Amino acid sequence: MEVKVYKSTLTLVEGDITNEETDAIVNAANTRLAGGAGVDGAIHRAGGPSIMEECRKIGGCPTGQAVITTGGNLKAKYVIHTVGPVYQGGNKGEAQLLQSAHLESLKLASARNLKSIAFPAISTGVYGYPVNEAAQIALKTAIDYLREHSDIELVRFVLFGRKTYDIFADELKKLMP
Repeated sequence: MEVKVYKSTLTLVEGDITNEETDAIVNAANTRLAGGAGVDGAIHRAGGPSIMEECRKIGGCPTGQAVITTGGNLKAKYVIHTVGPVYQGGNKGEAQLLQSAHLESLKLASARNLKSIAFPAISTGVYGYPVNEAAQIALKTAIDYLREHSDIELVRFVLFGRKTYDIFADELKKLMP
C-alpha cells in the first residue's frame, strides 16, 4: 500500500526489514543496545558484529530516543536504533514514548540527510503494545513529519506477517482516506 504525503511517499510492505535497501532501517532496540529477540536480534545477526561494536561504544539509549550506527553487512547504509516502550496498560506515557521513538528516528534521518527510512512495528512484539494502537501512533507521526519535512522522500513500514500488515493498512486508510 502506498500514499503520497506532500512531496514524499509512505508505503506499507509485508516482509523482512533486514533486506531493505533504504538509506536507514530502524531497529526496535532495548535501552542497553545489547541486541535481543525479534527485529533487534535479526538486524544484529544480518548486520554482523560491527553494529554491536558501535552500539557498545554508544553505551545505551533511553526509551523514546534514537541513536545511529552504520549498517554493517546490511543493504541499508545505517541502522537507527530506537527504544519503544514496554506496554503497561496504556496509562504510563507509552503513547508519548512510542511517538517520540518514531519522531526522533525521523529527525535523526533528516539530520544525516537520508532520503529513505524503513520502520518495523516498534514495541508490538515482546514489548506487548497493541498493534492497532501502535500502528495509529506510528503512521500519524510519520504523516505529520512528512507534511512538515520534505527532505525524506520515502518512509516505509516493513511489517512482519500478514496480520500486522492488515492492521497497519486499516489504520492508514483511516488517516489518509
